Amino acid sequence: ADGVQILSFIYASSGDKTGIVKKFEQFENRELETVRQQQIDYPMFTISIWLYLLHHCEKDLCGILYFIDPKEMYSTPAVFLNEEGYVHIQMHLMRGDDLAVKTSFSLPLKQWFRLDLSFKGGQIEVSSVGKNLKRHHHQSFIFREDFYYDDTAGYFVLGGSGYVNGIEAFFGPMKYYRLSVLETEQISNPLHDKETVEQIELYYKRCMDIREIVYEYRYIVRQGKKAQRNCYYENYYLERIHKYGEKSECAAFLWGKELREKYHTLFKLLQEMDFNAPDEDGSDTVLEVGRRIFENVAKGLTRANGLSNMGSSVPLLVDSSCCGYHKASYFLAVIFETGLGVSVDRTKGLLYSLVGAQGNERLAVMNLGYKHYQGINNYPLDLELSYAYYSNIAIKTSLDQHTIKGEQAFVETIRLMDDELLNAQTKENGDVFMWLKHEARRGNAAAQQRLAQMLFWGQQGVAKNPEAAIEWYAKGAIETEDPVLIYDYAIVLFKGQGVKKNTKLALELMKKAAAKGLPQAVNGLGWYYHNFKRDYRRAAEHWLIAEELGNPDASYNLGVLYLDGIYPGVPGRNQTVAARYFYKAAQGGHIEGTLRCSLYYITGNMEDFPRDPEKAVIWAKHIAEKNGYLGHVIRKALNAYLELSWHEALLYYILAAETGIEVSQSNLAHICEERPDLARKHLATDCVWRYYNFSVSQVNAPSFVYLKMGDFYYYGYQNQSKDLELSMRMYAQAALEGDSQGFFNLALVIEEGNSIPSYILDYLEIDQALHSSNMSLLQELYYRCWNNSNQESISPCSLALLYFYMRVFWNSILQSTLIYFMGTFLLSILVAFAVQYFQSLS
Repeated sequence: ADGVQILSFIYASSGDKTGIVKKFEQFENRELETVRQQQIDYPMFTISIWLYLLHHCEKDLCGILYFIDPKEMYSTPAVFLNEEGYVHIQMHLMRGDDLAVKTSFSLPLKQWFRLDLSFKGGQIEVSSVGKNLKRHHHQSFIFREDFYYDDTAGYFVLGGSGYVNGIEAFFGPMKYYRLSVLETEQISNPLHDKETVEQIELYYKRCMDIREIVYEYRYIVRQGKKAQRNCYYENYYLERIHKYGEKSECAAFLWGKELREKYHTLFKLLQEMDFNAPDEDGSDTVLEVGRRIFENVAKGLTRANGLSNMGSSVPLLVDSSCCGYHKASYFLAVIFETGLGVSVDRTKGLLYSLVGAQGNERLAVMNLGYKHYQGINNYPLDLELSYAYYSNIAIKTSLDQHTIKGEQAFVETIRLMDDELLNAQTKENGDVFMWLKHEARRGNAAAQQRLAQMLFWGQQGVAKNPEAAIEWYAKGAIETEDPVLIYDYAIVLFKGQGVKKNTKLALELMKKAAAKGLPQAVNGLGWYYHNFKRDYRRAAEHWLIAEELGNPDASYNLGVLYLDGIYPGVPGRNQTVAARYFYKAAQGGHIEGTLRCSLYYITGNMEDFPRDPEKAVIWAKHIAEKNGYLGHVIRKALNAYLELSWHEALLYYILAAETGIEVSQSNLAHICEERPDLARKHLATDCVWRYYNFSVSQVNAPSFVYLKMGDFYYYGYQNQSKDLELSMRMYAQAALEGDSQGFFNLALVIEEGNSIPSYILDYLEIDQALHSSNMSLLQELYYRCWNNSNQESISPCSLALLYFYMRVFWNSILQSTLIYFMGTFLLSILVAFAVQYFQSLS
């Protein structure tokens, strides 16, 4: 009864400052709760956790699991891994002190093992157990004083947090016995999903071979004395050196025929590489090999009919993944998950998702966050696990935006059925861009501002080019009096982004923009006094003014002053006031403010933020989906679509859609509707059904997607059966989004002799007492349809409402059934002619 399965599914921990947050409430059972309270000063509990460690801690300590109290301090227990692989255990004693011990044994690498810890009073028992459940190591620790432990006063963390990096590992099942001290043999915590567990082991074993081959190959090629005359030359560059260079002694290649055949694709690529060239930026040779393999494969897949070569591309992607290039891992995850050019293999899909996420590939991390958020594709619904992944990328999104390098682009919501937005897309040689450039050269401030933004962030189809953007910022700031351009240029000068830092000029420009009343410039002055002068009084004064002007950055900055305890005239830290400012900043779209609030919602450690894991996930997901690396993939997909490069568009939209971003999901479904032949040929899953379904499950789904799914359920879609009630729910949701077609479709459902369930009418806030008859309900639906449509022109809703009133009129004045039907028939013809007439006018 006291046993809790904290984790049942594998978690990929990348070693960053994010992890799984778990919180425990009091027992509902009174007897168990009485025992728990009695054990606060003499705790008795057991923790059992499966791990697959990839590395020991790089620096200091890395988090395995630990408890954080309401004051945001470590409490009992706090279990870490150190640089040598020993387990470091810190406990909070009854008298208030903290004491720590470490094991005399180290934890093994690249093999599954179970770490069992039991706590009784002031005693700790630590054991490591193998897959066969045989004990490898055991150690006891006895403290002179009992521990203090209240597992409801705070929260548990598995992995990393804002206080410590997590371990680089895969977490397996974790079991927590809240009131019991158990021996290893008594613990029930089996290693589930043995197939995935074995696949992880096999993957790293295979990758060890590949990495050794690459290192040895590079070493041999770079030797000064190459080979004797009878050497067999594996590499083009070796042959050249032997033929034209000085004679050399033989250092024969070490690999036999069997190994060469097993990794023939890898050897083929190694033969084509020039290992004598110096590594760029001192990069890891193995990672560089992985990058080159991936780029060759990606180039091939995006050619015309490229997806037909998926079978031969998969082994190369595996080699790239093994070299640590985890874009390849995410490609593999999506390929196997969706059956893109291969058979669906969910085990391999999961394997490469986990490997990619552990290797910090942003899209792979988001993919896992999304799958656990929705509980789809055999991934269990687990909000805490979802938050661990999404918060990782949300934090990176904030950092990535301050890094002008890398394959990033602004994430834009561009729908493929929106012709106006599609026509506005451009490139550096496109009409829109050239026109803006022409206007900017003439001194048009708005054109300069838009041009600079497009170039700096990579918007509207323009490649990211910060250097060119800064030239326009500078030109606009100097030539015009536009406060936004002046401010933007001041910021890049302050930060030295793509230009040499110039604090003096930056300050002058910031003051100039602030004098023009620009809220972000007033905030910028506060930022200057805070960071450059450490003048918190003047910083606060400017931030208060900027906040009054509606600037969310200022709200966040005021919160930081309270959090750090440096707000002028206020002694000490005030987390409650800080949290309120962060919330206000989040409401204004501030990234760091939203991140702070999502953390408050997941921990429940702040009085104004009751624990709400779902809200925490939604907020973290919202920020993660602004990530520039995701934006780059979406932009590649859109550019391919505009260039009618269908294979490339399909590939990159699938990659984006599987991360859980709604706009790519509905766009992908649209492509599959446009090109059903392409989807059927290359995808083992039903693309249209899958991605419209994914889309309607999102909090930000557009109304047309609800209408699509409503039609699918109403009329039936291929192998999917009809479902009238689900179709009405979809139409109702579209109606609530303000789409007149939703009301129109619901009216048609009634016209065809069906009735709408009462809970749907309640959902639409239709009073069933006032609209008890079908005629009354139809009148209300047609009226709402008309009210939500363009009332200045003839629309289907206005015609339907007119037709409805005429039917009521005929019905009231003509009692004869025959005359009634004749009249209705004639009226229908009249309405049809009217519709045709208005259509011809339009």
